[in-house]
Amino acid sequence: MSNQAQNHEFQEWWNKQRGFLDKPDSTAFLTVEISNPTTSDPTVDKGHTRSARQLSWLWLLKFQQLATSLAWLTNGSVYLLRTANRRIAASRTDSPSDSSASSRRLYRIIKLFLLLVILLLCFELAAYFKGWHFSPPSMESAEAAVERAYAKWLEIRAGYLAPPLQSLTNVCIVLFLIQSVDRVVLMLGCFWIKFRKLRPVAAVEYDGSENVEDYPMVLVQIPMCNEREVYQQSISACCVQDWPKERMLIQVLDDSDELDAQLLIKAEVQKWQQRGVHILYRHRLIRTGYKAGNLKSAMNCDYVRDYEFVAIFDADFQPGPDFLKKTIPYFKGKDDLALVQTRWAFVNKDENLLTRLQNINLSFHFEVEQQVNGVFINFFGFNGTAGVWRIKALEECGGWLERTTVEDMDIAVRAHLCGWKFIYLNDVKCLCELPESYEAYKKQQHRWHSGPMQLFRLCFADTLRAKVSFGKKANLIFLFFLLRKLILPFYSFTLFCIILPLSMFLPEAELPAWVVCYIPGLMSILNILPAPRSFPFIVPYLLFENTMSVTKFHAMISGLFRLGSSYEWVVTKKLGRSSEADLVAFAEKESDPLVETTNLHRSSSESGLDALNKMETTKKSGKKKRNRLYRKELALAMILLTAALRSLLSAQGIHFYFLLFQGISFLVVGLDLIGEQVS
Repeated sequence: MSNQAQNHEFQEWWNKQRGFLDKPDSTAFLTVEISNPTTSDPTVDKGHTRSARQLSWLWLLKFQQLATSLAWLTNGSVYLLRTANRRIAASRTDSPSDSSASSRRLYRIIKLFLLLVILLLCFELAAYFKGWHFSPPSMESAEAAVERAYAKWLEIRAGYLAPPLQSLTNVCIVLFLIQSVDRVVLMLGCFWIKFRKLRPVAAVEYDGSENVEDYPMVLVQIPMCNEREVYQQSISACCVQDWPKERMLIQVLDDSDELDAQLLIKAEVQKWQQRGVHILYRHRLIRTGYKAGNLKSAMNCDYVRDYEFVAIFDADFQPGPDFLKKTIPYFKGKDDLALVQTRWAFVNKDENLLTRLQNINLSFHFEVEQQVNGVFINFFGFNGTAGVWRIKALEECGGWLERTTVEDMDIAVRAHLCGWKFIYLNDVKCLCELPESYEAYKKQQHRWHSGPMQLFRLCFADTLRAKVSFGKKANLIFLFFLLRKLILPFYSFTLFCIILPLSMFLPEAELPAWVVCYIPGLMSILNILPAPRSFPFIVPYLLFENTMSVTKFHAMISGLFRLGSSYEWVVTKKLGRSSEADLVAFAEKESDPLVETTNLHRSSSESGLDALNKMETTKKSGKKKRNRLYRKELALAMILLTAALRSLLSAQGIHFYFLLFQGISFLVVGLDLIGEQVS
């Protein structure tokens, strides 16, 4: 009975719907009428009422999303303003290394440029509101003095200022294209290596069945200076190398001038000596020549003549237990091989935005530059650590020299000119740590870009006189030094920090959009390919590289013209992120360690509890770290943002967005918001 009633109701509803759909003026054919016992007015269109309510809820949801976004932006802006206010109030501007005469001179030039740009913006704003941008006045038709002044400015701008700026722009564009072609060629070389599976082949392999006498004598050097956060990791990593103890000697070359650091390092060395490891502690009373002087002093020891190879590791590097077994075999049967360089692996690459961007740069350097140069021309710059040298090659090319701050590149260039060859192993990785603060990274980049220019001045004549082929000389001078060490920072700073904002005020000098956006974007994609997980950071990477151009340009000029700051050596501070647990996990992942080696390595965590307590106490009582303000970056941020305002008057879309985001990038870096934040 109930089923018949339900079917009857359904038939009545269906007939009603059919009649409604047959009406030609019906527009609500997709709505379904649902009976509502609470509604007493039969004239109300319930389908339309429901649609209106749904639209109301939809707009309410969108409004809530908009309010959430605005609240997030507001909170971010308030945090940014509070942080800037705190750092401005603290008056901590730049670092002591940035207070040199050359740095102050560059800052004064940037300030004058900023003043000029602001004056030009005021002048252009007045002309815009007068309507002169749409109908420029001429000297003949001008009546008022201001109008005649603007007409005269247009003549000077078009006849005298724009042509030299356009010439400089064209020169920078040509340099930019040449450097871009170099990047493309390097990437093609890397693709060819991957496609053909080209890699160096070792003549022998050490599997543990050899006699002890079959292992060559290896010297391991660990230079360090006041690096209490990382000394224990590097020493323990070298002491557990899977190499016969009687065929290996470890030198801990401590240049620390802090007594507590010396005591900690000496205690660590004594601990490993008691375990039967051949390890020595060396400390120089007079620290001359920085790292080069330290290595040179160690190589002058009488017992060094008994060793054939020397492996060098900085204080924050932890090689795997099979590092020597993976590198030494490549020297067998290759008497002209001087260096085997391995790749760096970073334990803190995901720590913050700064370390992620560094990882992109260094991944391209190792995966592309070092590998391509190693495979095709057997030469590349020694990275200063995580490499093994033939001691005979070091002695033949003059040993370590103290004349530059890039002693690693110096020794590599001299060995190359003497006819020695290099091998790069991309599949052998050595754990290390990236600088997490912008201050430490900036000091490191200044040294890395001023040193090559010092070396270029010193070895240019030697390169011309060297008894090597013309191709090697051309590669060393034009590619290794000029294109990748001088031209790159020059055009990057000049084009994007000087010419681009000036072209907004001198529109007669044109900078094409493909130079501003498309080609840099393509080059950024190529640079990021070796680190594919970093693709979400491609835009910050592009902006940050342009932001760093001011530091690299200043370093390049300082090294080229022998300014005071170019000879300053500042140790890159590390935080000790690569713990012993990280090292063990890395060793287990990359190789098949012996049980004895692993147990010995794990036992290293037992040592020095008292020493660690002393270290923590000293760290707490040391100088308090603070974030700083960087004046040059802040001044350039104001220049670029001012130019972005000027570009709005000319409706230059791509130029406006690039200047806006590049100015924000300079502002973030200038406020020291990109790296480690100290509360």
